[in-house]
Amino acid sequence: MQLTNFLPSLRIYSITLLLSVILCFGGFPLLSSQADTITELAQTPVSLTADSFVAAAVAKTGPAVVRIDTETVVTRQIDPFFDDPFFRDFFGQQFRPPRQQRITGQGSGFIVDGSGIILTNAHVVNSADKVTVTLKDGRTFNGEVKGTDEVTDLAVVAINPQSNSLPVASLGDSSNLKVGDWAIAVGNPVGLDNTVTLGIISTIGRSAAKAGIPDKRLDFIQTDAAINPGNSGGPLLNSKGEVIGINTAIRADAMGIGFAIPINKAKALEKTLASGQKVPHPYIGVQMINLTPEIARENNSNPNSPIIVAEVDGILVVQVVPNSPAERARLRRGDVIVAVNGQPVKDGTDLQKIVENVGINASLRVKLYRGDRLLELTVKTEQLQGVS
Repeated sequence: MQLTNFLPSLRIYSITLLLSVILCFGGFPLLSSQADTITELAQTPVSLTADSFVAAAVAKTGPAVVRIDTETVVTRQIDPFFDDPFFRDFFGQQFRPPRQQRITGQGSGFIVDGSGIILTNAHVVNSADKVTVTLKDGRTFNGEVKGTDEVTDLAVVAINPQSNSLPVASLGDSSNLKVGDWAIAVGNPVGLDNTVTLGIISTIGRSAAKAGIPDKRLDFIQTDAAINPGNSGGPLLNSKGEVIGINTAIRADAMGIGFAIPINKAKALEKTLASGQKVPHPYIGVQMINLTPEIARENNSNPNSPIIVAEVDGILVVQVVPNSPAERARLRRGDVIVAVNGQPVKDGTDLQKIVENVGINASLRVKLYRGDRLLELTVKTEQLQGVS
């Protein structure tokens, strides 16, 4: 009796379910393209892998990343008191302080040529008396510093592979970078070998002045990939494992901001540094700030202002370096440079690029305001002093 009552109910439920399905799919007809896509997806096998693009990128270039250990012997001045015979007789020779002290340092680098050419930062190997290069596979070599350039913070170190093969990093093209691209930093931060961090390209073309590194003369790649002491000289990779930059600096007053030298800059200087030649750095010798009419008016309205400047867009000379091309050309503090070789300039980086492009021993026609007078002076560029 119970089964007889159950069968009609089952038939009613089945009919209701069938009508619901028909109404559901009938109200949302599939386009043929959508149906084809669904069919393709259903037929596509699912492939699961533990590898990521980061792992693949590091596997490609990681073996070419090296640790660079340095030793520098520093000679210190000794207080004459310690050389007094009475002191030596009373305290003995063991109390004499050492005249020399060994200072150790550590950084990173990467091999760019199978003959043993390594790119790194100048500040990693500057003044080093001994350089030791350690590969990821554990091999160790004595390194020779072939050339350094403090202005770009680039250096070339050479090792002798002794007929053994060396892993070589794949170099990319930093001119193709876009903000938001992946950035992978590889190096040996704080002594932790073979460390990898991931981030993105935050900005490209960040001038050294705006990055807060005024003693350098280049445009940096800015990244949020973690760069720590010891990462210096290591590669910044793209998602393909190609070197796009050389990690060089961090901002001590900020988190998540690091800077790298574009690899194209390093490519351009590699042969010069490897041959031990001096990298040309033309300069004219002025310290400057950008000037606008608004800033000029504010300055001129201040009764305590030491100078009156032209109310124009330009570059205000705040100091002329002694014994420089600018001094010899009779530039003065308070001059407002508005054009160089007929090209208007409103930003100090514009002037710096013009100077670098013309080279050393080139004459520049500098148009400037001195008070309300418009003058034109000729400045001859020279090699930046103190650059080895």
